[in-house]
Amino acid sequence: MWQAYNIIREGDRIRASTIRKVQNESSTGSSTSHRVRTTLTVNVESVDFDTQACLLRLKGRNIEENEYVKMGAYHTIDLELNRKFTLMKEEWDSIDLGRIEMATDPTQTADVAAVIMQEGLAHICLISGSRTIVRAKIDQNIPRKRKGDIKQHEKGILKFFDLVMQAILRHIRFDIVKCTIIASPGFVKDQFYEYIIQEAVKNDNKTILENKSKFITAHASSGFKHSLKEVLTNPSIASKLEDTKALSELKVLENFYKILQSESTRAFYGISHVEKANEALAIETLLITDSLFRSQNIAERKRYVKLVDSVKESGGDVKIFSSMHVTGEQLSQITGVAAILRFPMPELEDDEEEDDDSDECISLPQS
Repeated sequence: MWQAYNIIREGDRIRASTIRKVQNESSTGSSTSHRVRTTLTVNVESVDFDTQACLLRLKGRNIEENEYVKMGAYHTIDLELNRKFTLMKEEWDSIDLGRIEMATDPTQTADVAAVIMQEGLAHICLISGSRTIVRAKIDQNIPRKRKGDIKQHEKGILKFFDLVMQAILRHIRFDIVKCTIIASPGFVKDQFYEYIIQEAVKNDNKTILENKSKFITAHASSGFKHSLKEVLTNPSIASKLEDTKALSELKVLENFYKILQSESTRAFYGISHVEKANEALAIETLLITDSLFRSQNIAERKRYVKLVDSVKESGGDVKIFSSMHVTGEQLSQITGVAAILRFPMPELEDDEEEDDDSDECISLPQS
């Protein structure tokens, strides 16, 4: 629902099924009321996101003929998870289309992955919103340990571990996934984690090595999918997940502040300075909050969309921060848009033209 909140704005049209209270008056003058389900199309005038109930509340006027609701009458539509609706816009920009693609493709929205395993059995799962999707199942027969001969058992374990590792590399997108849980009974999880790190070092596998900090080990009662629930409801694991998921955004923001303090001609904030840096194809990393794309000012919104598209076209990296997270709140305090540059631009530092939003003094975090 957060993705939908980011793309539904004032002036859009929504068609959805809703409940309407209808009053009927009899010939004697008495009136009765009952509720009916009907489909309405409203022109959106306000959008509220209820974080507790995880629903969108849209208010607007009815713009299509309906037997229960007059043209122009106000109505509020509540949109919940897994509820169908049609969204119509005068114009779709690249940010909106990108968010729709992410929302409809589980591999792009799953920011948590899990490997639930036991000896000979493993499930590779992606966790996205309210869904858990099994991307791969590895079921491998492992010879039992025999007195005086454990080589066949160890060989079977290594083959099993290799199959699981290959499945991880094939199905988990580490550019999107912010943490990967490895859970099992006993010491299988620890043995597997040690195996993949050793293999990554031996084969110089940068995908694993660069994302080493994203792995979390946990206890699970079995290697079956249902054991994932007990892992995710463990309070200590839940807190670790939140810390790990926020880590990448936090690192980028900390890096920006570090460069701003030590090499200020390579780090700028405010739309005017950032746009000028982009004109020089100087932006290495663009930091921007999603709240800027919800602006009711169409020209302002297009300005930020154009900036994002241009940075991507020139090979820069774009990090969109959630305004619901503390990192997004911190970025919003310095105008909501900032950039780390490929090379110094001292001329920007001397530029007297300042952004309206950056007139106030900014206090940098203490290192």
